Amino acid sequence: MKRIAVLGSTGSIGVTTLDLVAKFRDRFEVTALAAGKNVERLAQQVKTFEPHIVGVGDGETRDELRRRLPDYRGDVVVGREGLEAVATEPTAELVVAGLVGALGLMPTLRALAAGKDVALANKEALVVAGELMTSAARAAGVRLLPLDSEHNAIFQALRGHEREDVRRIVLTASGGPFLRRPLADLERVTRAEALKHPTWKMGDKITVDSATLMNKGLEVIEAHWLFDLPPDQIDVLIHPQSIVHSMVEYIDGSVIAQMGIPDMTIPISYILAYPRRLPLDYLPSLDLPAGAALEFLEPDTTKFRCLALAYRALRAGGTTPAVLNAANEVAVAAFLGERIGFVRIADLIERIVDEHEMSAATDLETLLEADRWARERARRYIESDPPRLSAIG
Repeated sequence: MKRIAVLGSTGSIGVTTLDLVAKFRDRFEVTALAAGKNVERLAQQVKTFEPHIVGVGDGETRDELRRRLPDYRGDVVVGREGLEAVATEPTAELVVAGLVGALGLMPTLRALAAGKDVALANKEALVVAGELMTSAARAAGVRLLPLDSEHNAIFQALRGHEREDVRRIVLTASGGPFLRRPLADLERVTRAEALKHPTWKMGDKITVDSATLMNKGLEVIEAHWLFDLPPDQIDVLIHPQSIVHSMVEYIDGSVIAQMGIPDMTIPISYILAYPRRLPLDYLPSLDLPAGAALEFLEPDTTKFRCLALAYRALRAGGTTPAVLNAANEVAVAAFLGERIGFVRIADLIERIVDEHEMSAATDLETLLEADRWARERARRYIESDPPRLSAIG
């Protein structure tokens, strides 16, 4: 019986994780859950799994949860304290880090320091503080296990092979909803269009990141830390069918690809049961003869500048990836709030990265200060100077 804590239980990663736990109750037990304000879904999860601790976003959500579940006897903890209580719940062996954005940074670090293996879907934690995260995992003798389909595919393709035999890894990207759309048309992209992902069903923020290819850029930075590879050994290819989830090329020219239907149930199940696999007989098998031909395209970094910006930030190192991530979070939130246009996302990020003076990422406070600086500056530009954003780039 593996005991699991879930950070972000009401999001897409958390929901899929708990669906798997419900199907394999003889293998897994949920000891702690953390969520934001989706009290209706959280209440159902708490009723189903009866965790020891629940973390919620605020006091209002806590009170509503208590009202809905008067017989629940576990602890309900609010805010950052709640996240950290869930991340360090004493009996949990594996913490599923499914929070979106830099919010997941501190609880993930706490989980590692507490000696928990971490199943990581919160890519921003590694983007902002990759060196601190990997150092914490090594110091505690625990593992960072990738939940993202692309990194999970690399993790599977590397198993049983020597890392020094790797020539490069190739992360695949669907290309998002605007792959075939001319650059000039992106000026008119609406919020609704950006949220229509052609392959995956995800939350709003990550769906917009997929549309700009920033999601893939963040994954490049994440892959650098997960697999200890330099930027020149991490490539990206557009693969609209989302069947090949990623590949590893070895020094003898062999390429090992992980394939499957585009369903996050598969990579999540692999990490939950690692090093074994779960029998997912209810999912359809991959039917290659019935599918379309598999395409692979080089990404257009003129149209999708966010990918190039992510490579730039990785090569610059230090606090630059933290600044990139913070600026992106603010820009995407502004786009979702219909305060800036789609192409302004890359404009704003580039402006903030250009203005940033990089510092060494030697401690958490330095990284958090860089994060704060980037957010404040990005918000200032959005609030006071939005017209000028159209002229950048």
